[in-house]
Amino acid sequence: MIRTAALDALPVREAVPALLSALDDHGTAVLCAPPGTGKTTLVPLVLAGLVGGGPRRRVVVAEPRRIAARAAARRMAWLLGEQVGGAVGFTVRGERVVGPDTVVEVVTTGVLLQRLQRDQELTGVDVVILDECHERHLDADTVAAFLLDVRETLRPELRLVAASATTDSAGWARVLGGAPVVEAAGVSYPVETVWAPPARPVRPPHGMRVDPGQLTHVASVVRRALAERAGDVLCFLPGVGEIARVAGQLGGVDAEVLQIHGRAPAAAQDAALSVADHRRVILSTAVAESSLTVPGVRVVVDSGLAREPRVDHARGLGALATVRASRAAGRQRAGRAGREAPGAVYRCWAEAEDGRLAAFPAPEIRVADLAQFALQAACWGDPDATGLALLDPPPAGAMAAAREVLVAVGAVDLAGGVTARGRRMARLGLHPRLARALLDGSAALGARRAAEVVALISEEPPREYGDDLAGAWRRARAGGDGYAARWRTEARRLERAVSPAGRTAETGAGAAPRTPLGCGTAAGDQPPDPRASNAGGADSSARPAFEERGPGRSHDLSASPAFEARGSGRSPGSGAAPDDGAAGLIAALAFPERVAKARGENAFLMANGTAAELGDGSRLRSAPWLAVAVADRPPHSASARVRLAAVLDEDTARVAAGHLLTDGEEVRWEDGDLVARAAERLGAIELAVRPLRSPDPALVRAALLDGLRSEGLGLLRWSPDAVTLRSRLGFLHRTLGGAWPDVADDRALVERADEWLEPELSRARRRADLGRIDAGQALNRLLPWATGEAGRLDELAPERLEVPSGSRIRLDYSAEHGRPVLAVKLQELFGLAQTPRVAGVPVVVHLLSPAGRPAAVTSDLASFWQGGYRAVRAELRGRYPKHPWPEDPATAEPTRHTNARLRR
Repeated sequence: MIRTAALDALPVREAVPALLSALDDHGTAVLCAPPGTGKTTLVPLVLAGLVGGGPRRRVVVAEPRRIAARAAARRMAWLLGEQVGGAVGFTVRGERVVGPDTVVEVVTTGVLLQRLQRDQELTGVDVVILDECHERHLDADTVAAFLLDVRETLRPELRLVAASATTDSAGWARVLGGAPVVEAAGVSYPVETVWAPPARPVRPPHGMRVDPGQLTHVASVVRRALAERAGDVLCFLPGVGEIARVAGQLGGVDAEVLQIHGRAPAAAQDAALSVADHRRVILSTAVAESSLTVPGVRVVVDSGLAREPRVDHARGLGALATVRASRAAGRQRAGRAGREAPGAVYRCWAEAEDGRLAAFPAPEIRVADLAQFALQAACWGDPDATGLALLDPPPAGAMAAAREVLVAVGAVDLAGGVTARGRRMARLGLHPRLARALLDGSAALGARRAAEVVALISEEPPREYGDDLAGAWRRARAGGDGYAARWRTEARRLERAVSPAGRTAETGAGAAPRTPLGCGTAAGDQPPDPRASNAGGADSSARPAFEERGPGRSHDLSASPAFEARGSGRSPGSGAAPDDGAAGLIAALAFPERVAKARGENAFLMANGTAAELGDGSRLRSAPWLAVAVADRPPHSASARVRLAAVLDEDTARVAAGHLLTDGEEVRWEDGDLVARAAERLGAIELAVRPLRSPDPALVRAALLDGLRSEGLGLLRWSPDAVTLRSRLGFLHRTLGGAWPDVADDRALVERADEWLEPELSRARRRADLGRIDAGQALNRLLPWATGEAGRLDELAPERLEVPSGSRIRLDYSAEHGRPVLAVKLQELFGLAQTPRVAGVPVVVHLLSPAGRPAAVTSDLASFWQGGYRAVRAELRGRYPKHPWPEDPATAEPTRHTNARLRR
């Protein structure tokens, strides 16, 4: 029996007529409705014609998370007085509850994305609702873009609704082709804000790390809320690890402590979402921000923290980062307290900080690894994603790196077109890296074992499983915890997908060969990024782009010594590779640029050039080689932290990362001199080296230039005359420009080496040879000989200047102010009325005492004789009475001598 009273109580019903009208007129709409108004439950039922008497339509509701999809389906079924699987069903990865009469199906965005690739027309579907689109998950943005493409090219009658409580409604309306915005005014209960900053300063989030003091403070605020308020308490924390630590600090509270997160067993999630007759504290990640109503909650404690993906493309490592939650997330979280009655939100930061928070969370497309998105776009027929209607375009650098990964694993060709191998990878529902490991690893290990290790990497195991991938594999096989159960389910799915029977099923009825618009995928969620998790500890590493010689190349992996027995565990009933070797192979196939060679005590170098370290007590510390599956690099750290890895041998590393192998001559500037050797490398890892007796002269010359760039032109021989010549040429370039060369910048001169350092540079073979090159003689080659100006060098920038006394004084052209300096004894300039000029520029005159000490500086000699000279004369003539100090220096006779000498 339909629960009419509950349906009538949902505030969104007032906006339903406007929504229906918008869809009738435009086919698309943006629905903005506050939390608790019923947008997730009533609207799909109305659009499907299950309530309200409208025409019967098939509606698909896309939710960002599995827990939300299950909860929404159960709530709608309850409103209809039915069980899930009747008129309302749901499909998430590993679980499908639908029936022949299902009209409303709630799916995750990953499931919908794969259905679109398999059947771009979404045959039989009339309406798609993208719920909680404000969260800007990459899958949701991609689904929206694909659906708009379908509406434009194949099914203009398909109706689309973007629904959220807090979103960029104008942006979504623009993306949906000028869709009307329908707003529902919810009947929200007042929520009091209590600002509860820590009493003592805490360190801001740093990478994945959260200051333990912050978590202790959050636990104390939960205790305070329990004492000050009635009802259940919902506490938001950034990850599973933080939830566990806060739960450990809430021992003894007079309430049941529950945990909600994406890894929690379904039974635990259901318990938190059910009505209870006792008081509860629910510790949750962001999964409870949207879509879910946790009954009984009157108080929210907001830590103010969230997790967002980050990718360091330059170094090839990345991780989830703990960040300050946006203001939009804060509103969503606070709204949980006012869904059923007046409530309160305790915010664990100062009110003054609130205005400095970001307005919305960063869209994943801006910060996440885009390899899987790029493969989806290539399968869709738009490798560059330039034709997709996206709220934010993918960053060009991230897309370029993603395409390089896809080329390396053979998923796309050099032109960006999807290959047959890439289509098969897309059907696996895995990140392209893991798809490569599953496909190539299955040939060597068998489908089951390869699938088990890939499933283990795709969702990082709990920290207590340790950092040894093979050990974690054994523990998962024997384990009875929630992670082990999920792992077994995913491993079975992957084994079926890659087995011959699974491949046959993929091309059977219902999965016909695709048109160029798409390339089908297996049913189920898009898996999490294999480099990232929501675990409270450190998370995954990203990937660097790497170069491939021939995409999709195959190797005889079974010949690798990884499959020789080493005394380690073997899979039950198999005579194949030991666990260590099998785990190492799969990890190396997925992340070939992260195979690592030991180079000291607990020091490894990965093929991508990044140093890596293991945690204290790791059994892997003595391994000569590692295949690193999960790593992160804390900000400002030179080394990556290995979180999950397997023992590897060199031969397996060579096979798995074969595209990184190079063997050739290396001539480089190293430790202050030229080093020439023949080297075999696996990326940055040096495998074998021998000295080169007769290196390629072109390589030698290039290395010497590198030395000049790194250490400067001081490696050449600079006589005093050469230094002076460089200063003179610099003065002429600044003053006259034109043909006079710029010789001031070392790097610019190095780039012009062909013009002035030859043939000496090509004859040089080591640092000492550079020191024999006369820099002054070489600089002469840069003079403008062709125009004849070179002959005027001494005229325009003379090395010495004759003064009235007859002395020829050296000019200093190196002064910072750029004008030549004439340092001369004052008496030698008597009778000179005007300041001397060089190339039309007045020199700076440093007037010296008879003892050669500075007495005055002037650029206007005439003014000095009339004014400043009197003060200098009064000060110095008593000190130097033997020298002339006439009252009128402008008419006096210049001299280098004393009065006595002048009288002789």
